Amino acid sequence: MAKVAQEKPEQTVLYGTPVVDGIAYAPVVWTRRPPIPDLTSPDLPEERRGEEAKKFTQAADEVTAKLQERADSTTGHAAALLSVTASIASDPAWRKEVTRMIRRGTPAVQATMHATDRFVTKFEKAGGILAERTTDLRDVRDRVIAKLLGREEPGIPTPSERVVLFADELTPADTADLDPTLFVAIVTQLGGPTSHTSIIARQLGLPCIVAARDISNIHEGTYVLVDGQRGTIRTDATPEEAQRRVDADRERVELIQKWAGPAQLADGTPVELLTNVRDGDTARDGRSVGAQGVGLLRTELCFLGASAEPTVEQQRALYQPAFDAFPHSKIVFRTLDAGSDKPVPYATLTDEANPALGVRGLRTSGHNPGLLLHQLDAIAQCAHAANHEDTWVMAPMISTIPEAEWFTKLVHERGLKAGIMVEVPSVAVLIDQFMEIVDFVSVGTNDLTQYVMAADRLSADLAEYSDPWQPAALALISNVARAGIRSGTPVGVCGEAAADPLLSCVLVGMGVTSLSVAPPALKAVGAQLSQFTLEQCQEAARAVRAARDQGDARHRARRIFEI
Repeated sequence: MAKVAQEKPEQTVLYGTPVVDGIAYAPVVWTRRPPIPDLTSPDLPEERRGEEAKKFTQAADEVTAKLQERADSTTGHAAALLSVTASIASDPAWRKEVTRMIRRGTPAVQATMHATDRFVTKFEKAGGILAERTTDLRDVRDRVIAKLLGREEPGIPTPSERVVLFADELTPADTADLDPTLFVAIVTQLGGPTSHTSIIARQLGLPCIVAARDISNIHEGTYVLVDGQRGTIRTDATPEEAQRRVDADRERVELIQKWAGPAQLADGTPVELLTNVRDGDTARDGRSVGAQGVGLLRTELCFLGASAEPTVEQQRALYQPAFDAFPHSKIVFRTLDAGSDKPVPYATLTDEANPALGVRGLRTSGHNPGLLLHQLDAIAQCAHAANHEDTWVMAPMISTIPEAEWFTKLVHERGLKAGIMVEVPSVAVLIDQFMEIVDFVSVGTNDLTQYVMAADRLSADLAEYSDPWQPAALALISNVARAGIRSGTPVGVCGEAAADPLLSCVLVGMGVTSLSVAPPALKAVGAQLSQFTLEQCQEAARAVRAARDQGDARHRARRIFEI
């Protein structure tokens, strides 16, 4: 008797990498990139080429202006991302390549596509943030082509009801001004825990799951229950069950909204909760939501957009607002973290085979020794002029004991506290020796996880390896924290792991003495810490050390915290 073929049952629970906590239930709306026009077309007659080049320039100008207008009307990380996308649309090299092809006879639409493909190849070869910028570059391409064809620019739909946004991937321009009253959650097939989509979703407080590989079969209009803590997307939830879950999650949201600091555990144990900032505006944002100081001041802002090294006076002008925002609180400066995803022409090398493992962070001092000295002078002068007695300075990409000794000497000569970032595994391995030298350490979990797992944290295909709950990365952080306890050395965490409310409790249980997060994530972390005792946090920290993978680590922590 012939066997009857059995249809594969449809999956009702799908999984991805959870990045922003929360529960949402709504119908799915998909956003997809527009179809690509034909790559080939007849050559333009010579007499039309000049006009075609003008047509392209006008389209690119309009796209640039619209993106910059949106950047100027928003704030925070979203504004910075939109400005970057606008700068890509106005990039002279990209525009020159498109124009060159048009003047050789290629129509503007096809010239835009071919030139973009060439730049995408260059960016992917360069790696780091340039590789990540390929998404922005393709987005600019699609917007310019839409202008050339007289169509609406691509973007997310405007729904008439609350929806869950599904996408293959989202560009910064897509997510920057999402309306959280209409879009209640985000789910993407690509992306990772440190992607721009994840960061903006956290800024908006939207439940978010990335790297959800199997969602393409979920049709638009299907109601889904999204759990941003567990990383699940369910299609089988009844409206009654879903409403119970959403109502229960509303209590968590209300707790976050009510939290006003200072941070402490449920048993009254204080937690030093600091903020990551890049300028005066973000420093004031951090203070307004309860930050006790600055745990990471990124000093790249005045370097990345400059064609030559900023003067000491220019750097002081950038740093001063942070002292104004926190005149009597700890401020931790990170010296220039150039290289890899942040190339600086006068500080870093070009055409490195592997920029993430190349000349970056402190290593740039080998090519431009004065750069670090001038920066330390600017920080010290600013601190002394403000009579600020709690200024700490740390170096990124420290790898060896002699590097730490040299940097510490330079910082101490200027009357400041000296520390290092724990990003390179060699530091975590020899942490006891490093702690004999420095005043403090701060764990950069994004890069530490990348190097421990040998996986580019910007790769959409490797999102699970970049998960901050990876047991190998947590084991190293725990070892660093215990070394800090033994030596009395403060141990902070300033990477995205600290912005995960549940993981922040685990980190405190390990012995981490301070957490530093972006202002939008601070209240959620503070509220979560207030729910558990130090004993519970320590028990969860012990539990995750036995985890098999990132999902198991989350499960073990939730079981201890009974959530």
